[in-house]
Formats: sequence, C-alpha cells, structure tokens
Amino acid sequence: MSSERLAIRRALLSVSDKQGLVALGKALVAHGAQLLSTGGSARALRDAGLAVTDVSEHTGFPEILDGRVKTLVPQVHGGILGRRDLPEHVSQMARHDIAPIDLVCVNLYPFAATVASGAGWDDCIENIDIGGPAMVRAAAKNHDHVAILTAPSQYEDLIAALEAGGTVLEARRRWAAEAYAHTAAYDSMIATWFARQLGEEFPPVMTLSGERRETLRYGENPHQKAAFYVNGDTRPGIATARQVQGKALSYNNLNDTDAAFEAVAEFDRPAIVIVKHANPCGVAVADTAEAAWAAALRCDPVSAFGGIVALNRTLDAATAEQISTIFTEVIVAPDADEAAQAVLSKKKNLRLLLTGSVPDPTAPGLAFKSVAGGFLAQDRDAGRVEEADLRVVTKRAPTSAEMQDLLFAFRVAKHVKSNAVIYAKNGATVGIGAGQMSRVDSARIAARKSQDAAEAAGESAPLTSGSVAASDAFFPFADGLESVIAAGAVAVIQPGGSIRDQEVIDAADRAGIAMVFTGMRHFRH
Repeated sequence: MSSERLAIRRALLSVSDKQGLVALGKALVAHGAQLLSTGGSARALRDAGLAVTDVSEHTGFPEILDGRVKTLVPQVHGGILGRRDLPEHVSQMARHDIAPIDLVCVNLYPFAATVASGAGWDDCIENIDIGGPAMVRAAAKNHDHVAILTAPSQYEDLIAALEAGGTVLEARRRWAAEAYAHTAAYDSMIATWFARQLGEEFPPVMTLSGERRETLRYGENPHQKAAFYVNGDTRPGIATARQVQGKALSYNNLNDTDAAFEAVAEFDRPAIVIVKHANPCGVAVADTAEAAWAAALRCDPVSAFGGIVALNRTLDAATAEQISTIFTEVIVAPDADEAAQAVLSKKKNLRLLLTGSVPDPTAPGLAFKSVAGGFLAQDRDAGRVEEADLRVVTKRAPTSAEMQDLLFAFRVAKHVKSNAVIYAKNGATVGIGAGQMSRVDSARIAARKSQDAAEAAGESAPLTSGSVAASDAFFPFADGLESVIAAGAVAVIQPGGSIRDQEVIDAADRAGIAMVFTGMRHFRH
C-alpha cells in the first residue's frame, strides 16, 4: 500500500454537528488549505476569524429550492470525483473550470434527532439529507485522491496527518469504509421510519445498523471473536447503562446481564433475579431488596456462584453487603446509593452497571436471531397475563395466595429457556427446570434441585412442598403434571391448548390440586 502523503489544498466543510469544526478549520488553514463551506458551518468558521468561500461563490451557482440544491452541481462533484492520475479527467476538469477538492468533511442532517423529538411528517422529510450523502459517497469512492471525514472523532487523526505532510492511502481507505457505514446507517434509519409510518412492521426489505461500542476479548468461547454494537434504542439496559466499576464486560456477561435485567423488570414489587448462563436460577419479590435477595439465593445457592444479579430498585448498602458475600460477576440496577457503591468498591473485579430506570416489559419492539443465510425477526415477547385473563379448569380454584404465586411463576417462566417448569412459593422461586427436551425432565430436574437447596438450607422437606408450578407451554400428556404433583405442587398455571387437556385436567382433579389456563405460551429458545 502506498505510503505517499497527499496534501490538502482545498477542503469542503459542511456539518450539522459543529463539534471540533473550528479546530479542524484552523489546522487546515495553517497548512495552506482553502476552505469551502455552506450555511451554519461557514458562519461558525467566519466567526472564528477564518477565511471561507461559500460553495455558491465557488460554483457560480446559487442555492435554490430552499437550500435543497446547493452542492449537487458539477463543480462540487467533479472536484470530488475527478481522478488526478488520469490525464483525461484532469483535462476535462480544467476545461470546465472544476477545481479539485481534496477533503470532504460532512455529517448529515439530524434525521434521528428530528424523529425522536416527535416532529411531524413534513419536518422529518425536510431533515432527510440528500446532498450530504452524495458528497460522502463520492469522496469515499475516490479515496485514492480524496479524504472523507464523517465524524468529529476523526478530526484528530486528520490534523495529525496534516502535521506529518498529508494523508496516506491507508487512512483514506479506513475513512472511506467508515463513510459508507455512516450513510448506510443513515439510510437504514430513514427506511425504518418510513416502514413504521406505513404500518409495516416487517417491510419487504429490512435494514439493520449498529455502532460498535467495543471489541470484546472473545465471544462465547475463547476461539470466537466478538464485538458489542448499539443501535440507538433508548430502552434501559446494557446499551444505556453506566459502568461504575469492575473490569471489562465479556460477551457472556453482556448476554446474561441483558437476560437478568429484562426478567427483573417484570415485577412491580422490589425484586431480585439471579441469572447463570442466560437462565434465572433464583427469582424473588419482597418488601425490600435485601429480603428478595435472600429468597432468590435460597432457590439455588450453588448456581448463583459466579452469576449475574439484577434489581428493579436502587441498590442499598445492606443488600450490597449480602450480595458481596458470594462471587458475583455483574450487578445491574437502576441506581445504587453511595453506601452501596462503597461496599462494592472492595470487590474490584465486580462490575456494577446503573441504567437509570427499568425497561417496560410490555413495550413493543423487535427481536432478531441469525440463521444460515439470513435472520429471523419477531415481536419482542411483551405478553403478560393478569388474574382476569386466567381460566380455572379444575374443581378446586386457587386460593388468593396461590393465585399471586401462580402469576409470579408464569412471569418467571417467560424468561426461562424452554422447556421450562418453575416452582414458586411466597413470591420466590423454589425450583427451576430449564432447557430440557422433555417437559417431564424439566419438572424433575427442578424438583431435584429443590431438594438440594433444602439440604443446603438444613431443611428436611423439599422447597417445592406446598408450592405452585408454572409451565411455559401446555403439558402434552399427564405425565408432566404428575411429576409436578409428585414434587409437592398444589396449584399449576399453564397455557392449555393440548388435544389431551382433559386428560391433564382429570389428573389434577384426582390429586385435588388447582389448575388455571392462561391461553398464552412463552416459548424461549
């Protein structure tokens, strides 16, 4: 790759984000460059005492159509696209009085900010940039001869290049790649907005874009490369969180923390969710976060070691003290008071993330999954059942206390990998069976882990004794329900909908337990 440095004799600066613009302009002038500019950019540069030529003066063609056409002229695009290494291009440029432009610095109309402000259709349309993307793409295409900047974060490198004598091809190629990504993301935002305005949740062509937040040490395993991208969604979570302390987050940390925080947002009362390998291993609600922590930990203290802890309330010192008694990878919460932060500061490697608020579990949104040759898109599972939605199908109806535990357990089931069976009692999970090919196995595994937890707590009876149970999908046969009954459950919540529902209901009636149908399934693969 050529190491030849190209000087910048003429630069076109036209930006909506004025950050760093004056410093860049001063550096260019100091190194002999003529500045071309438009509108607010030109005013900012002149106010700083710099000599600026308006683009309309440079081209001899006025801005027209309320500024919609000002740079879409041959004197601009010819100056950007002309190849300096082709005599035919050079002679044509000279014949048509087209001066070469060696640097284009453009960032685009603030379309995303306009949409976010709640502006109407006409304002949003007017904030779709046309001339800007055209210049960006032209300069990026001709990067052998032209440098293209699209973000203030690039200015420092450009200024350093000026001081070294000019830009090198390697840098121009990197900026060109970033420029195409910039315009692609911009067009993606516009396409997504248009689809929403037209009521198309799944348009014929779906475009996705993201900005790299950081390159991760590795992916799920050390032999896999990975990076973390953000897409501008303001939903509270790992993308919007502020990391207060701790070492860098890994791929698995990010995935598990997202799972934990989305789960804890389901509950109105103070809640704790402990996650291990993307599955909750303990969930509880209580009057205080400290009480919820104790109840959640009791469910599976072994799996909680090295897990992720999520709260839906401000973390206080007493709760922080309790959590810090076991090895914890990440704590995520809306906030943490100063005393709690002081407690956790003693655990230098523990990551503390503060999000400011919790996400709305019922808010619409899309979820994606990659498959060979493409990706799947679906609505986020924002489904929720309330007591009024339930249908009692057994002779015995749940008691009021059982009903509350049933609703709690079904909300937990939404966040457990299928097949999922959850046992709960007094607002806390007491057994979680996740990700098994057979629902019977999930029920049995959860019951066995409940026995282990009881032994760890010095109790003789399994924690599932007298509990309620939730299943994320229907029981296809009575054997799954019978396993739940054998574990000591006295009430069950499930979607229903199997051709053998009556067989399952009859088994519940024979055991004298209560069962309700939700009519809603929560598969999670």
